[in-house]
Amino acid sequence: MCLAIPGKLVEISESKDAAFKIGKVSFDGVIKEANLSMLPEAKVGDYVLVHVGIALSVIDEQEAQETFRYLKEIGEIE
Repeated sequence: MCLAIPGKLVEISESKDAAFKIGKVSFDGVIKEANLSMLPEAKVGDYVLVHVGIALSVIDEQEAQETFRYLKEIGEIE
């Protein structure tokens, strides 16, 4: 099963080409880069769902926190 994980967008790297728009996303303190080309509306501070390095959608903070809680309950994250 594949799972998209929520994270908070903390930085966006400027790019002249939207296909190469990259952001740094915090996953409960772990920072990873994600491709933002599918989310031109995303801005720093937004929560995004990321799957295999690609941000797929913007979600609200409450939904992101609930997802983290579920993942912790099933032992997928510590």
